[in-house]
Amino acid sequence: MSARPDRTPLSRSFFDRPVLTVAPDLLGRVLVRRTPDGPVELRITEVEAYEGAADPGSHAYRGRTDRNASMFGPPGHAYVYFIYGMWFSLNLVCGPPGHASGVLLRAGEITVGADLAAKRRLSARNPRELAKGPARLATALDIDRSLDGTDLCAGPDSPLSLLTGTATPSDLVSNGPRTGVGGAGAAHPYRYWITGDPTVSPYRPHAPRRRST
Repeated sequence: MSARPDRTPLSRSFFDRPVLTVAPDLLGRVLVRRTPDGPVELRITEVEAYEGAADPGSHAYRGRTDRNASMFGPPGHAYVYFIYGMWFSLNLVCGPPGHASGVLLRAGEITVGADLAAKRRLSARNPRELAKGPARLATALDIDRSLDGTDLCAGPDSPLSLLTGTATPSDLVSNGPRTGVGGAGAAHPYRYWITGDPTVSPYRPHAPRRRST
């Protein structure tokens, strides 16, 4: 019998490390989302790392703005952004204040609150699809811009927190190019996932958006 996932909260020191160290180490950890409707818990199975000023694919590559300000804050906080005028995505801030690196949560397995997540994700055909992709993950967990800057290390009263869970052995971690990232950041192998996990989203290369004429 396998050991039960560790329910110990992750400390701020876990996040206060280089983003390329934190990103694969997040696989198997448990994200807890608390709402008045009840909690939803997610075992993280896929992530992408972004290195800030050193990374052309990062929102912080060209400096600080009102939108990305949370990326420059202390480690262990949430950076939530709105994309394509439709979806939210959740990132975890890493490294020292001012460095602006973070990890995008791309996919996971809902382990607690699946019924609640399914009500938010009516188009999901099965439980494996509830959080298969960053927009689906955010929808299933009721993540929106109001959670930008949330301290994930603030304890059980925080709407978001990370538990130790079960770390994924390195021989079960795969990595490759990030999904949908173009330009100079396209080739960076900063996407990490649990090999063979059915909740991991499919890889899609960057496709330039056509402008209407």
